[in-house]
Amino acid sequence: MKELTKAEEQIMQVLWKLDKAFLKDIVEKLPEPRPAYTTVSTVIRVLVKKQFIGFNTYGKVNEYYPAVSKEAYFKTHFSGMVKNFFNNSLKGFASFFAGDKEMDLKELEEIKSIVEQEIEKRKAAGDQ
Repeated sequence: MKELTKAEEQIMQVLWKLDKAFLKDIVEKLPEPRPAYTTVSTVIRVLVKKQFIGFNTYGKVNEYYPAVSKEAYFKTHFSGMVKNFFNNSLKGFASFFAGDKEMDLKELEEIKSIVEQEIEKRKAAGDQ
């Protein structure tokens, strides 16, 4: 899966939230200062070509929808980040963020709780 540019990702974020939208709806949901209508239209055409967006045509108007889920995109690029920056080690990734001084104790406790819940769920399912 190709990586999105910043402009493409911004439009995908809007479309992932809306699920389906016409061009005018996408433009309206972009943060100020909004890019020109024609600029958004061009980026959408690129996203259609890259197969990130699909569309249905009603007369002369297209209704766009995500062809790639936010989760699928994130998972692919998160895996690439772990591979490129942490030598393909999730343990190294976790260690990096656990040592981040900007993360407070409450956030660390919440992460710990999430991990412990997942461990218990997998043990109950018989995963190794």
